[in-house]
Amino acid sequence: MKKAIIFDLDGTMWDSSEAVTAAYNLSLKKQGIPLSLTVGDIRAAMGKTMVEIAHMYFDAIDKDRAVEIMTGCIDEENAYLITHSGVTYPDLEATLAELRRRGWFLACVSNCQSGYIEAFYAATGLGHLFDDKECWGGTGLPKADNIKIVAERNGIGFAVYVGDTMGDYDSARAAGAAFIHASYGYGTVPDGTPSISALKELPDLADGLLSSDNPTSVSKKVPIPHALSVIQNSSPKGDTSEF
Repeated sequence: MKKAIIFDLDGTMWDSSEAVTAAYNLSLKKQGIPLSLTVGDIRAAMGKTMVEIAHMYFDAIDKDRAVEIMTGCIDEENAYLITHSGVTYPDLEATLAELRRRGWFLACVSNCQSGYIEAFYAATGLGHLFDDKECWGGTGLPKADNIKIVAERNGIGFAVYVGDTMGDYDSARAAGAAFIHASYGYGTVPDGTPSISALKELPDLADGLLSSDNPTSVSKKVPIPHALSVIQNSSPKGDTSEF
């Protein structure tokens, strides 16, 4: 059975909030928008889609132009992050390499815009350790659907989603994937959820979930739901379209 670990990005593999804040404020200044965002503002928006963030912060400026303003910010962000990397969490590269050594298929699924995962790959040099990626900007679909897309198109029999927020937890469950909480990230999930306090703990925990025979565990082997109707709306691999 082909097994996969699918990662969230922000709050799970890196913290880009300071660089993203700088990029957004640079774009807002270029656009003549009288607003300055804080790192706290950006962290509060992590995990949301770009349209949700646009209306969250820019409706008060100009509701009709909120998405246009946001487009300028994310274009600036994608370029800025390549040369101003976020901070990867400790042992990320070693953990990814160990997971691959143990036979895990690795992917990244995020609610980000197209180009953001690629910026992460370029800034960190870790793209070669991943087998696939998908995002909201590539499909226009929720995270749960994108998890299913990656699982279906790669013939995954058992998938674990690693994320840090309640939205990640809910998406994994909706996709029929097991879930591991990155407790060092931005959010909280229900007590009793399998969790890691550091990335280096992930390989052993993931192997344990795969071999678990506990039928009541949230990590039980649940078949990935059929997603052909979703896949018809997706790109053949990765992110190709802007929102």
